[in-house]
Amino acid sequence: MPKFDIAGHRKIWFLISALIIIPGIICMFVRGFNFGIDFTGGTIIDLKFDQPVAISQVRTSLAKYDLDDATIQLSGAQSDVKESEDVMIRTKDLEEDQRKEVMATLKSDLGDYKVLREEKVGATIGGELITNALLALVVSWALIILYVAYRFELRFGIAAVLALIHDILIVLAVFSLTQRQIDSSFIAALLTIVGYSINDTIVIFDRIRENLKLHFRRGGDVNQLVNRSIYQTLTRSLYTVFTVLFTTASLYFFGGDTTKDFAFALLVGFSVGCYSSIFIASPLWIIFRNWGEKRKHQPKPEAAA
Repeated sequence: MPKFDIAGHRKIWFLISALIIIPGIICMFVRGFNFGIDFTGGTIIDLKFDQPVAISQVRTSLAKYDLDDATIQLSGAQSDVKESEDVMIRTKDLEEDQRKEVMATLKSDLGDYKVLREEKVGATIGGELITNALLALVVSWALIILYVAYRFELRFGIAAVLALIHDILIVLAVFSLTQRQIDSSFIAALLTIVGYSINDTIVIFDRIRENLKLHFRRGGDVNQLVNRSIYQTLTRSLYTVFTVLFTTASLYFFGGDTTKDFAFALLVGFSVGCYSSIFIASPLWIIFRNWGEKRKHQPKPEAAA
């Protein structure tokens, strides 16, 4: 028997999640999010320098104006070019005076250049696209419930989707609290987190189903059943999440500046996904099962004479 009662302490796990989610939701309404130029629009500057320059050099110059989060692209004959004369900068919307200051600093730091293009652009991710993404997410949740209800039972499906919503809320809360930038890659990170988390949850649910058939007697201890199932899959879950976290941490610490927010979202999401699969999804299933058992054993009202 496991020494620590994971399922029996579910109120503690729910409280821990609430201590993150509730302040996060309040922060979402009060401070909102730090949306990147994909959502807010910005300025595109296309330059051709007299001498090849590196992305790090351009970013250092832009950092003097707090523009080091700008998207910088080099173009050249090779796809993996590290230095180039042709540089495209996409940054937040700049006023005329600020734009001239930035251009002058680039010239003094990196040398003369020729301006190939300079224009303001709108947001690439409009409200309609965000609405469609949310709709697709809701439809996927409904399909997950239907599939899990078919393969397992309805209570498993509802618990799995609630755990996914829990994961997304925590990632959104962390990004709102820390004011990290949200761009198009953030949406990709959320979808990746959803796929990872549901896979880990299904592994535990599958073991619970097997133990229900093989080792559970009528009137038995459901907490004990869930604990046994979690501990039987715990090693596999931890090995998987640590392997993924090591890779994602490498991307965060050694990758480029433009991938840090994406990698940070994955780090938070994968960690929370593992946590919710173990400490949230299965306890939720216990609650739903207990509710169902109570309703099943409630005395039916006698028919009126």
